[in-house]
Amino acid sequence: MVTAPDRAPKQDRSRATRQRLLAAAVACLAERGWAGSTVSAVAERAGVSRGAAQHHFPTREDLFTAAVEYVAEERCQALRALFPEGAAGDRRAVVAALVEGCTGPLFRAALHLWMAASAEEQLRGRVTELEARVGRETHRVAVELLGVDESRPGVRETVQGLLDMARGLGLARLLTDDTARRERVVEQWAGVIEGVLG
Repeated sequence: MVTAPDRAPKQDRSRATRQRLLAAAVACLAERGWAGSTVSAVAERAGVSRGAAQHHFPTREDLFTAAVEYVAEERCQALRALFPEGAAGDRRAVVAALVEGCTGPLFRAALHLWMAASAEEQLRGRVTELEARVGRETHRVAVELLGVDESRPGVRETVQGLLDMARGLGLARLLTDDTARRERVVEQWAGVIEGVLG
């Protein structure tokens, strides 16, 4: 008979394996794109067997959608941790952090997943649902950190415009380093946020 103390380490190892697989999947997707990202490649990168990977994620779609969702949730938690008191008068820092979130490996991985979903019917529904959940949570975090009242006319649309602009800057960053231009756009949007959101 297995006792609770014996199960806890096994559960911890299982959780750690799952997290390694999720992180490896995002990194693989960001570097290799959808076509080059296989369960075997992710398992090798995570240092686990393909069987262990498939135990946690039976299909390729399961693995990559879970990975993007997991890292997006981690990103939202990290944003909240950066601003434990909300914007506290520094909305420019919040705008910059939201833009920065669209310039890293998570954004690149999500973009590859979106592109694959646009061409693969079986993936499209899952990615559309995932993007809706991640989008809602990111919007919620932005509203919370900016300390704005969405019941006021135009506020919701302004926050959504900020998030759409951040994605656009992320796309531009894929091809060139446009740091100087991005900083000017962040400054401008911080002013827009102050002017519209009060």
